[in-house]
This record gives sequence, structure tokens and C-alpha cells, in this order.
Amino acid sequence: MIIAADGRPYDLLKKEFPALIFYRLPGFAPTYNEKGAAPFHMLRQIPALLRATIIEHRTIRRLVHEENISAVISDSRFGLFTRTIPTVYIVHQVRILLPVWIRLFERVVYFIHRRIMMQYTECWIPDYSGSENLSGKLAHSFRLAPNSKFIGPLTRFTKKGNPTKKRRDILAILSGPEPQRTIFEKLIFEQLQQLNFRALIVRGIPETNEHRSFSRTVSSVSILSAEELNNEILSSEIILSRPGYSTVMDLAALGKKAIFVPTPGQTEQEYLAKYFHDRKICFSMDQKKLDLKFAMNSVCEYTGFTRNETSSPQLSEIVAAFLAQLPQRGLQQVE
Repeated sequence: MIIAADGRPYDLLKKEFPALIFYRLPGFAPTYNEKGAAPFHMLRQIPALLRATIIEHRTIRRLVHEENISAVISDSRFGLFTRTIPTVYIVHQVRILLPVWIRLFERVVYFIHRRIMMQYTECWIPDYSGSENLSGKLAHSFRLAPNSKFIGPLTRFTKKGNPTKKRRDILAILSGPEPQRTIFEKLIFEQLQQLNFRALIVRGIPETNEHRSFSRTVSSVSILSAEELNNEILSSEIILSRPGYSTVMDLAALGKKAIFVPTPGQTEQEYLAKYFHDRKICFSMDQKKLDLKFAMNSVCEYTGFTRNETSSPQLSEIVAAFLAQLPQRGLQQVE
């Protein structure tokens, strides 16, 4: 097993899986200014996205040859396909949501994305196929590519028992690009200082390892291992976080209540926050209107996630079927 990543994902994965082989694989990392995703700021980044995709494609072709790789699984990276071996594209945002001012082009963007999906052997969608899905119109509106498969939500967490006593009122989990991560952190910290909630802030900075206590009830930590974070989520009453889809899947698996604050201008998060807010599952607020006291009073009216073990095919079966292709294809390639 070889892991290719960059930036904070690279640092996090290397801590979780220190025995594996790692490659630095630079990719496209969108930037946001203090106002969020300003339209022209985002448009200027399109050439960088195209350049990163081309570099990814060239790099994976080289690595496949140098490391004798049998298969590639891409976590939503556009360029990690190759015709010589089976490849998988994992994506929940099949339909890429555009800002209002260019929403007219959403279907055009979808067809371009669909062409990318078709370059891969299979496209795996981490969600349920039925009405009790987690991604809404992100994966359940436009027609899917024929190589698409719903594999059920993915999570590294498990629900261990059912602890009745909660150690904390709020667990704040920070993530995402700067400067919005830092802006969100400052907002949370300033408000927690004025309130009487027991809270832990997980800052989402794997490159450091700091533990700090600011008062008897408020503390922070740079990063937690998967097991530590699993335990902290289970022992906290409310989770305060961005509604990134990975977080959504984790909280759904653990059956938690959450307050979602989407990254300003990030259309996917804004949609997911509204999606769960409208369904009375998770309370959500805009970052610029964040009021923790009001949010904590309001979240009790929302159900939180309930664990859903419904009808999607088992991931293990899909992975086994995919792996079964490898020896035969590998033999053909050698011949």
C-alpha cells in the first residue's frame, strides 16, 4: 500500500499509518480570502486546477511504472487515472454546485465532470442509494455515469457502547483552508470565553502538537489520532464543525448532534448545512452570524443523526470484486 498526498492530509495520514510508503503528490488546493469564495478570486484559480490535474496524471503514470502498482484509488483527484491498470474515483459531489451568479453553467460543468469520472474504471460514491442519503442533490440529481456504484458512507469511527455521561458540552472540530480556519477558530474561542460551556477545540493542525488550557472549562489541542477523536466525539454532547462531507459521514455513523457552520462561499458546505437544517437533523448558522449561546439553545430542537444501516451494497463486497480484477489484468499486461 502506497499513500500519495500533500499538505495537511499528508501529515495526518503519515501519523495514522507510519509503516506505509508515502509520496508527496502536490494537488490543487483552493484558497479563500477573508470574505470566503469571492467569484473572481475563484475564477483566477481555474488555470491552477488544470495545471495540477495534468501534473497528477503525469506523476501517476510514472509511479505506476516505478512502483509496479496494480491499482489506483483516487480521493476526488481528477488526474489519477491511467489506461494500464484499474483505477477508482471516489467522489460524493457528483454534481458540482456553482455560485448563484454562474449557476446557469452547472449542467455543463457536470458533463465535464462526468467525462472525468468515465476515465476511471469505476466511480465509487460514498453514500446510500435511497431516500435516506447523506449527500442530497450532490449525488442524487443528475444522471450518474454508468461506472458509478454507491458504496455506503465511509468513516474511520465506530460507536463503542453508549456512554450516558458526557465529559463536554461542545467539541469544536476545525478544518479547511486558511484564512477561514483561523477566522472560525478565533470566533469560537472569543465566544467560549464569555460562556460557561465545557469545551475542547481540535484545531486541525497536524504539523504541531500543542495542548493548551485557557480556563477551567475551555482547552484546545492541535490534532488527535483517529481513536482519540472517536472517543472525544462520543463523550461530547454537541459537535461544532464545518459540514464537510467526511465530517457528515463520521457524525452520521456515531449518531451525533451537531451545529454546522459552513465555510463562507463554499457551495458544497453551504448546501449540506441547509440540507440537514431543513430536515431538522442539524442546526446551522452562517459564520458571520455565529452566536454559540443561541445555537446551543436551538440545537435541542434538532434530532441529530441516527445511525443508518440500510440497503447500500457492502463496501467489502465491492472492494473484493474490484481486487478480483487485478491478477487477471496484471497477467495480461505482463504477457
